[in-house]
Amino acid sequence: MKDSENDRSQSEKQSNYELKSEAVETLANADTEETPQYSEEELGKYRSKKGIHIPEPVKMLFIKAWFAGAVCYFILWGLGTYVSNTIDMLFILGIVLGMVTDLLTNNVIRFLESEKGENDKWLLITKRGIAGFFANLIFSLIIVLCVFVLYDLINRFVIVITSDPDNLFLGVEPVFYGLFCMGFEMLFIGIKRLCLSIFNDAKRSVQESYRNPGDGA
Repeated sequence: MKDSENDRSQSEKQSNYELKSEAVETLANADTEETPQYSEEELGKYRSKKGIHIPEPVKMLFIKAWFAGAVCYFILWGLGTYVSNTIDMLFILGIVLGMVTDLLTNNVIRFLESEKGENDKWLLITKRGIAGFFANLIFSLIIVLCVFVLYDLINRFVIVITSDPDNLFLGVEPVFYGLFCMGFEMLFIGIKRLCLSIFNDAKRSVQESYRNPGDGA
């Protein structure tokens, strides 16, 4: 009786071993060429979509406004009690904003690129190195001056409406300062794109006129 039970258990073990061996052999010899291939678009339909997608313009504008607001917080608010002269403060703000733009803001925007040069459309100065650094300093001084003039115009306009010369409607603080700096920078970027577009169109028309000199006759 015991011998029959031992024989039965041995046969079961042998059959299980043969089944496992066949499964391993089947996996090892599987033909990868028969595996179906799916596009990223098709696979994307079945992926989790719990993450929040932030549009690219929102990210870029937020980065620009945040760094400019940080300059206002640390420089204007931090040094405001030590630098009483307005011209000196504007100069310091412009220099620091230019340094932050060249060393931090632009590099963060470039870091978010999937391809090199993809985010150059969001940069006022795309050139790197010493020349780009000094160009950012100059344009940042212009941006700071424009923001100062905008603050002054807004407050003067409110004074004219309210007839109260002591009424300071809009004081300088990081949020609006950052938004104003970002707004003027985007304005200059738009002007730069427009000028480049006009220049390229003129250059293209001149080249076509040289290629086809008889068309104008």
